[in-house]
Amino acid sequence: MGGVNLSIDLAAQKLIAAERQGQKIAVEVKSFLKQSSAISEFHTALGQFINYRGALRRLQPERVLYLAVPLTTYKTFFQLDFPKDMVAENQVKLLIYRSFLNIQDFCTIR
Repeated sequence: MGGVNLSIDLAAQKLIAAERQGQKIAVEVKSFLKQSSAISEFHTALGQFINYRGALRRLQPERVLYLAVPLTTYKTFFQLDFPKDMVAENQVKLLIYRSFLNIQDFCTIR
């Protein structure tokens, strides 16, 4: 993609492609592990989201990208002013999930 090999990153990350009622989506799943810094994880997640969204616009423009984050992280870190502002400014579509156990655990799209 534009001289950069994104296919390795796309395959290595938890990126899910799905279609529901004719809408094609891709979901980048992030865990925000407790042992990691939330802001560091956020920087990585936001940067990857922007890159993946750009790649999808070129390769599959009909597909909408979502960033999936744990419910506990959404209720705490994502309610802080800076993360909220960056999500809004970068037009990040969020999907909030309870756990990795089952795709049915995805609960909210923001």
